[in-house]
Amino acid sequence: MTTPSQTENCGTGCGLNATLRIISGKWKPLVLFFLRSGPKRYGELKRSINGVSHKVLIQQLKDLEADRVLARTDYQEVPPRVDYALTPLGRSLAEAIIPLCTWGTENMMEVTNIFASRDRYPEQYEEKA
Repeated sequence: MTTPSQTENCGTGCGLNATLRIISGKWKPLVLFFLRSGPKRYGELKRSINGVSHKVLIQQLKDLEADRVLARTDYQEVPPRVDYALTPLGRSLAEAIIPLCTWGTENMMEVTNIFASRDRYPEQYEEKA
């Protein structure tokens, strides 16, 4: 069990910091989310994640593989066939993301309004020098 001082002092030893280091990047949480249902080929992932460029998706996949949350299987076939799947560590991380998905769904209207307000009046959100 963590004590308040452990959670308030979230330095390099903090679990949240470790998690954020793995999922940092706009697209990594979505990759993990879409791989929950099973292995996917690159094209399937690309179609699932609207707006991600080829270059960025490839880099995010390489990062997740290096962090051992994703496994890349190259079947050494012609034409090439490669798929991506979660490792056990990756599966546990993907499951931890589900409550964030639920929160986003439950608060979608309010969050949409917040972003619309930010877009209308960006000067309110700029830092004052």
